[in-house]
Amino acid sequence: MDGLLILVLLVAIYTAIAFVIHRNKLWEEHIVFYGPIMAIRTKHVGFFDKFTAFRTFFRIYGSAGVIAVIIVSVFITVMLFISVRYTLLIQPEPTGIYKPQNLLLIPGLNEYVPSTFAVWLAFVITIAVHEFGHAILCRVENIKVRTMGALIAVIPIGFFVEPDEEDLEKTKGIPKVRMFGAGITNNLVVGFACFILLILCMGFVTPLSTPVIHGIYKNYPAENAGIPPGSLVTAINGVPTSSRGEISNLLNTTKPGQTVTLTVEKNKILKDYSLTLAAWPAEYTGQSSGFMGVQYYDGDTIKSAIGGMLSPLGFFQFLVIPFANDTSIQFLRILAFDSPDSSYYQVPFSGFWDLIHLLFWCAWININVGIFNAIPMVPLDGGYIFKEAVDRLLDRRGLLKYSGYVTSAVSYLMLVVLISLIALPYVLHM
Repeated sequence: MDGLLILVLLVAIYTAIAFVIHRNKLWEEHIVFYGPIMAIRTKHVGFFDKFTAFRTFFRIYGSAGVIAVIIVSVFITVMLFISVRYTLLIQPEPTGIYKPQNLLLIPGLNEYVPSTFAVWLAFVITIAVHEFGHAILCRVENIKVRTMGALIAVIPIGFFVEPDEEDLEKTKGIPKVRMFGAGITNNLVVGFACFILLILCMGFVTPLSTPVIHGIYKNYPAENAGIPPGSLVTAINGVPTSSRGEISNLLNTTKPGQTVTLTVEKNKILKDYSLTLAAWPAEYTGQSSGFMGVQYYDGDTIKSAIGGMLSPLGFFQFLVIPFANDTSIQFLRILAFDSPDSSYYQVPFSGFWDLIHLLFWCAWININVGIFNAIPMVPLDGGYIFKEAVDRLLDRRGLLKYSGYVTSAVSYLMLVVLISLIALPYVLHM
């Protein structure tokens, strides 16, 4: 069935169910509506009380998390201002990553974040991890949790916890900051744990030893002969080849204009191709042998690059994988998307690449959600942390009445910065 038809059918079923529940006021104690979004909630939240037995650990964890959140908050604030300046300088077209929908982390709506099972599961895990962090620290800091639940819009799109407003208002200083920072802390911890686990898991794959033709040079012998990308090179002039080194040794004895027979395997079918070798492209100096015009898949180098993502540069490459169109890192997209390149590896078990994609999106979404929520802007967690810090700082000086103005000013400034990133590409090209 067509994907769009399935979506329309699911929306219709959800709308019908929601309409019946809303019209007949069914299960009002457990189901409420926020516009078209259905919230299913429960007051059975005793589960979170169990974490009070580990109060010391979670307070240490929360305090360490607050330090991390402050660092991230300062970092993302600086980066947002740099991004605005960069946008003003290069004046990008309102396309690609600058489209408004691509600034929202919504699978399917954002054209760089696919609507797949792995992405949606990672999305739900991210929100659950975030909200449960708030709930656990609420109880650790003696703030009652009134309800918890799930938000439904055709499919589960999130979770929520509802702290007791009176307890929350009475809580001041570090305990309150720990509670607000717990969601971000959980997202960052889970995100980096999945990131490290992703890299460790990739250590169990083994690239195929048989040379794989990954790219074909335009207007060169391989393209002229019709050799398809993804072919395994098995022989040259009838001489078996099992490595790129053996291919190089055989081709080093040839000259441009010489004809060779290349045997390749594609979809388990062997086929011979006759190639009249060409001279090497000008950028390859010192090469006098014949050139087929192929580029081989280098699985060992790619594995090494994935292992190198633990470095600062490698981590930045990890963050931009969904948007990558640069050939220098595009090969890393195998970690996030279904790709023919996955067939060039031996994996330890069936479903391995599904696990890799889930780990990637759990890491990527958790880290990005954690970073975004650290922005010092109410109603984000970073904004509430900033507000509490301003409250305590001004209260000591008898200036608490000005706290709201300071918090609002910073929040509006950050809102202007975020809107500028969306609007400037359009305004600059009007």
